[in-house]
Amino acid sequence: MNGVAVQPPAPPADPDVDVIEVDGRRLPPREATRYLLLNKPRGYVTTLADPHGRPVVTDLVSEGVRLHPVGRLDWDVEGVLLLTNDGTLTHRLLHPRYALPRVYEARVEGRVTRADLARWRRGTVLADGPARPQRVELLGSGGGESRLALTFTEGRKHEVKRYCEALGHRVVALRRVAFGPIRLGGLASGATRRLTTDEVRALRAAVTGEPAAARGRPGSSPCSPAGPSL
Repeated sequence: MNGVAVQPPAPPADPDVDVIEVDGRRLPPREATRYLLLNKPRGYVTTLADPHGRPVVTDLVSEGVRLHPVGRLDWDVEGVLLLTNDGTLTHRLLHPRYALPRVYEARVEGRVTRADLARWRRGTVLADGPARPQRVELLGSGGGESRLALTFTEGRKHEVKRYCEALGHRVVALRRVAFGPIRLGGLASGATRRLTTDEVRALRAAVTGEPAAARGRPGSSPCSPAGPSL
């Protein structure tokens, strides 16, 4: 290391600073980590490649490094999608023990009234087990449709769509507006931006320490600023 042969136990090395060689070959520098927010548009698959030739979300990214999506959104779902090459953070963000909240705005068929919200907040049983949103808010209704904000903390497959349908309202359009402390804001559809240092720090803080399963109360507003919520 740095021109000096070392034997185990070797001193700590920083690949970003130290010159490390093995059998005369220098190890390549560690790839810089990247953290991006994408406002995923409809019609894109949340994978690195698609056998059916459909467009994938990484087609929208030009970073010079290989990035992977943090979790998945259905091809017809829009909104917040994080992309990174930080595998450790990705694993923690998706781990159920941290109950990281995800906020969705759903446009559903039929009229939902404020009196109906108690039923929406109680939860129901889906094919893969009980489901209960952490928060539910009625955003408006009219023209035979209603708009709701729902916060879930699991990320089960099609969970929001299945939940709404179980309560008698088919989802017409769905958009994720926040993932943990990261909010969509005014980012245009299909556009990306790098996360700020503070945002990356907030993501890490949300998945360190004690599990966050008790974060928030069912039925409260997803627009509440308390804590690293969606």
